[in-house]
Amino acid sequence: MAKRKEENFSPPKNAKRPRQEELEDFDKDGDEDECTASFTNGTSTLTAAEVGIIESIRLKNFMCHSMLGPFKFGSNVNFVVGNNGSGKSAVLTALIVGLGGRAVATNRGSSLKGFVKDGQKSADISITLRNRGDDAFKANVYGNSIIVQQHISMDGSRSYKLKSETGAVVSTRKEELIAILDHFNIQVDNPVSVLTQEMSKQFLQSKNEGDKYKFFMKATQLEQMKEDYSYIMETKERTKEQINQGEERLTELKRQCLEKEERFQSIAGLSTMKATLENLKHEMAWAVVNEIEKQLNAIRDNIKIGEDRAARLDRKMEEQQVRLSEAEQKYKDIQDKLEKISEETNARAPECMALKADAVAKKRDYNEAEVLYNRSLNEYKALKKDDEQLCKRIEELKKSTDQSLEPERLERQKKISWLKERVKALQNQENSLNQEIEQFQQAIEKDREEHGKIKREELDLKHTLSYNQRQLKELKDSKTDRLKRFGPNVPALLEAIDDAYRQGRFTYKPVGPLGACIHLRDPELALAIESCLKGLLQAYCCHNHADERVLQALMKKFYLPGTSRPQIIVSEFRNEIYDVRHRAAYHPEFPTVLTALEIDNAVVANSLIDMRGIETVLLIKNNSVARAVMQSQKPPKNCREAFTADGDQVFPGRYYSSEYTRPKFLSRDVDSEISDLEHEVENKMAQILNLQQHLSALEKDIKRNEELLKRCQLHYKELKMKIRKNISEIRELENIEEHQSVDIATLEDEAQENKSKMKMVEKHMEQQKENMERLRSLKIEAENKYDAIKLKINQLSELADPLKDELNLADSEVDNQKRGKRHYEEKQKEHLDTLNKKKRELDMKEKELEEKMSQARQICPERIEVEKSASTLDKEINRLRQQIQAEHASHGDREEIMRQYQEARETYLDLDNKVRTLKKFIKLLGEIMTHRFKTYQQFRRCLTLRCKLYFDNLLSQRAYCGKMNFDHKNETLSISYAWPTRNTKDHLQMREKWSQMETWNCRRNREERKRFSLEKEIKLPSMI
Repeated sequence: MAKRKEENFSPPKNAKRPRQEELEDFDKDGDEDECTASFTNGTSTLTAAEVGIIESIRLKNFMCHSMLGPFKFGSNVNFVVGNNGSGKSAVLTALIVGLGGRAVATNRGSSLKGFVKDGQKSADISITLRNRGDDAFKANVYGNSIIVQQHISMDGSRSYKLKSETGAVVSTRKEELIAILDHFNIQVDNPVSVLTQEMSKQFLQSKNEGDKYKFFMKATQLEQMKEDYSYIMETKERTKEQINQGEERLTELKRQCLEKEERFQSIAGLSTMKATLENLKHEMAWAVVNEIEKQLNAIRDNIKIGEDRAARLDRKMEEQQVRLSEAEQKYKDIQDKLEKISEETNARAPECMALKADAVAKKRDYNEAEVLYNRSLNEYKALKKDDEQLCKRIEELKKSTDQSLEPERLERQKKISWLKERVKALQNQENSLNQEIEQFQQAIEKDREEHGKIKREELDLKHTLSYNQRQLKELKDSKTDRLKRFGPNVPALLEAIDDAYRQGRFTYKPVGPLGACIHLRDPELALAIESCLKGLLQAYCCHNHADERVLQALMKKFYLPGTSRPQIIVSEFRNEIYDVRHRAAYHPEFPTVLTALEIDNAVVANSLIDMRGIETVLLIKNNSVARAVMQSQKPPKNCREAFTADGDQVFPGRYYSSEYTRPKFLSRDVDSEISDLEHEVENKMAQILNLQQHLSALEKDIKRNEELLKRCQLHYKELKMKIRKNISEIRELENIEEHQSVDIATLEDEAQENKSKMKMVEKHMEQQKENMERLRSLKIEAENKYDAIKLKINQLSELADPLKDELNLADSEVDNQKRGKRHYEEKQKEHLDTLNKKKRELDMKEKELEEKMSQARQICPERIEVEKSASTLDKEINRLRQQIQAEHASHGDREEIMRQYQEARETYLDLDNKVRTLKKFIKLLGEIMTHRFKTYQQFRRCLTLRCKLYFDNLLSQRAYCGKMNFDHKNETLSISYAWPTRNTKDHLQMREKWSQMETWNCRRNREERKRFSLEKEIKLPSMI
């Protein structure tokens, strides 16, 4: 660290070692000189230096040592040895800290307070530096030694005392210590001077090429040269600022000099000034007249503009009245259509009921006729079959022989009895099975009805769950950005609006969403206010239609076609809220929407007043109280409607319940809302799961019952077939008679009687068929009439639904037009008041003009054309008066005026000369610094080359090969090496090259000392 001088190049004794920024350079052309260097057999002779040597150090309460030292050091190399904890590192750390180094540079801590011993309040370091010889620092002040004492407190602060050899305190400033270290070339932050263990480990272990480059810059003091260059350039900029200030001062001095000169010259022109004063008075008189005439013209122009605006307002009033009349007429037409449809529907209802009853009766008659016809048809078929059997039997009897058939008859009777019993048992089974089928059908129908009902409930719950999940997501997003409550695209839209406004695309920046611009006084009224304002909370306000078109174009980028966009309200922006005291609702207990909100922006308040009439809407928390106030008694004055805390809307004759249960935009307790919604979502999901389980169970029951029903129906069909088959067998057996006991004549009579019955049944069946066809046509006709009138009623109902929506829209349009009309009436009234005020002001100005013209004619009868304003003339008159008074006061002291003029002129010329000198100096300094920077680059290149040669020589001595690359642009240093076979020839060449380079460095060293003495010796002239 101290200035140990190795006599490799045999410099003179006791010579101060040059600073490293003054060491190396090479010629501008970059050529390398070749010279020879002499070595003293690899050894050097050490002599004691005179300045910068650390003579001793003493520590108190430093790190873990209560008292350490004093240690006295030799003049050359010193080795500090000892056991662990004996204080070796403490001495090195104390040297770094005591000579002004930072705590971080020691790698022993990040703060100075960490060096104070535990249990102590402070620590002290005392270092003695040698200060002898020609290079001594302020030898007459400090003497042969400089004592540096540093006191470190527990709070991390430190103080310095720089003492002389005798112990007298010379300075307590750190700048003095820095000057001493700079003079002695002691650099505690240079790793070549002080290399700590951590720094050496970091250097050896670091693979970062940037760290190696920084180490190289610090070690060669190139970094200090770079910082000096930056400091000089900063000083140059500050000097330029001083020159600018000097130029400003020059302007002021020039003005003062001119004033002095004018004052000097004014002594001779006093009479001229008086004449000029009179002329200025004449001009002043008519200048006042000119200004009043200009004011009159401006007032007349304003009145004309105001009258034009009044005419425009009249036209707007007429247009608004026309729109109001159209809206009212439209509302009336829609209402008439609805009433007509309602009357027609009511008129057709009795006819529809009658036609329905007639159709049911005719259908019942037709069904009865059809049953009778089917019975006759079955009877005719049975008679025909009997006739065929009789004919067949008669034929058989005629052909039969007299054989005994008694056993056969008995067998047939026995079989008939058995078949009848079997038919009876099958019929009992049929009745039982029929009941089971009816039970299964009823169970299936009941399950299907319940399944449909639960399916609808599940669908409703899913819709509600989806809505709650969307609302929950919006609430969670709004925790980080409240604007996302009004839509996920709102923050991006507002950023686009800000950009467009900065680009000048808007006359006034649109305001919105309106819900983000209002605040509740009472959080319990959030749902009521949301139910009142509805979509207006997401609306935006624009000053004119041009701004509206720009905003619409921006919205197209964030809202897809077919999706709903926020409403845009176009209304002229005003800085004051409307005065609605004469038309606002009032109740001593309940607020209006306007008074329940805190609205800082007048544009927002005026828009809500225009669009919703919030000054006429009361907020009443309790539903029953709201009904009592609005319906049981006369409503408060100017009150149109009221809203409850549950969001219900109350009119004097109507009451509408709210569709929502919680506020969406204006709620303050977002966490509570999120918690409630999460709980509700969980409940809905649990309900949906239960319903799905119930649906699954119902579907299984329906499927099982359908399978059982199908089995029963198959069994029922089998039973029917068996019964019909047995009855047919019984009839066949009963119709078989023995040939011997049958009387053919009787059978023929029976056959004849059967044929006559068939003819009667056939005739009766034809009559029933004709009656059935007639009843069928009547039934179809009645059903068609009923279907037609039912279709007509349904069509009327379908027509009524859109008309109801149109009626609501028309009602809202009528309210909007009424509010618009009131708005224009108020604006017209305000404008007319302003216009009348302007007219009164015009009359007063005309009278004032007549008076001023009369006064001007008294001062100057002829009118003068004046170009200057009255205020300018007044200033000139006052200045002239002051000059005349000053001249009168100093008329006898001409010498004083001349002296002041000479002094001002000399001051101005002196400062002008100094400013010019500084400008020349700055120009010269710029050229010098440009040359110095080039020299710095050359010096850096030389050091780089030397470092590479040292590196190559060191490797060649050890039979290694390697490479060192510098990248000054990216500030990196890369080092690589290998172990090749030793080459004697290459080794000798490297040694020869190294010897030549050292000889060249010896010669260049002396030249470079002269080149780099410029950094700290430039003294910039100070400004005045």
